[in-house]
Amino acid sequence: MFSPRGPSLTELAVQALSSVERGYDLLAPKFEHTPFRTPDTVLDATAAALRPLGPFGRGLDLCCGTGAGMRVLGPLCRERVTGVDFSAGMLAQARRAHPGAVLVQADVRALPFAEAFDLVVSFGAFGHFLPEERPGLFAGVRRALRPGGLFAFPLAAPPPVGSWAYWALLGFDVAMRVRNAVWRPPFVMYYRTWPLHEVRADLIHAGFAVDAVSLTGLGVREDGSPRALLLLARRLTS
Repeated sequence: MFSPRGPSLTELAVQALSSVERGYDLLAPKFEHTPFRTPDTVLDATAAALRPLGPFGRGLDLCCGTGAGMRVLGPLCRERVTGVDFSAGMLAQARRAHPGAVLVQADVRALPFAEAFDLVVSFGAFGHFLPEERPGLFAGVRRALRPGGLFAFPLAAPPPVGSWAYWALLGFDVAMRVRNAVWRPPFVMYYRTWPLHEVRADLIHAGFAVDAVSLTGLGVREDGSPRALLLLARRLTS
């Protein structure tokens, strides 16, 4: 549908009617040829913003999928780089692309790590978590980080109310809520459930000091504000 090497409309429909895990297992062989894969522009902008804060020791790509985030972690980390995801199919693709990385299959809402990493990044996965799951997710990331470690992820600015993008995202979220109300298993994926002020508050409550930098490489909106921020949540030592 998106390219000759990407999934067909039928394949996408089957994925959408599956669970999140099964859907990504099915999509994995063609995921790199879809717009769902984090663009290199976002990865490069994130790497540029993190570079002055490093180097780091061990790094973790949270919800790593096929491993796109490894491009960010590899040059920034002096030690082992790890990826974690719950989709066996996505991890199989990541192993082919990043044979030197450690890849772990696990539910990131119950991370099997304790004070193991200096940097955790994540790209494009948070729409799969409901707002009420954020506190537990952030608490798990905090446990996985060493004291003073950094949790970093880009967050796009919401589109202006009434714009085409605003209505497109609203329409998608409404369609997903209807789908999940009438079909099982659910497929959790929403675009409008991680507003900056709520995410920041949940990070602070989980024990992080939170800052943000503009990802200027991704451009600015008509009002001059950045199109995306990089949230920098540093684990407090106490």
